[in-house]
Amino acid sequence: MNVEEFRDYCLSKNHVTESFPFDEETLVFKVAGKMFALAGLEHHPATVSLKCDPEKALELREQHDEITPGYHMSKIHWNSVIIDGNLSHKLIRELVDDSYNLVVKGLTKKQQKEFGFES
Repeated sequence: MNVEEFRDYCLSKNHVTESFPFDEETLVFKVAGKMFALAGLEHHPATVSLKCDPEKALELREQHDEITPGYHMSKIHWNSVIIDGNLSHKLIRELVDDSYNLVVKGLTKKQQKEFGFES
């Protein structure tokens, strides 16, 4: 998966915005104002950071060389993922989905209702 495909997938999710809040090299994706993905545009190979459940993060790091502790992020809650390597597009989309869903679950009930995420 290349960065454009990654970007398109992130933007296909509900209430997602993109911006460059830190610098001109780091593209940040937010849902309801909270970060769920970052793409370092200067990284070769293409690498992104995604939020992850701490236990699952450790499992993924053990299973895949392309997944490492989050670069410049909390090493417990974030993974850095090489997206243009050997990982399948399906797995990368699942990791994006997990990150997005973790952030949505972390919103207050009021925010979830406001953005239409309540079940």
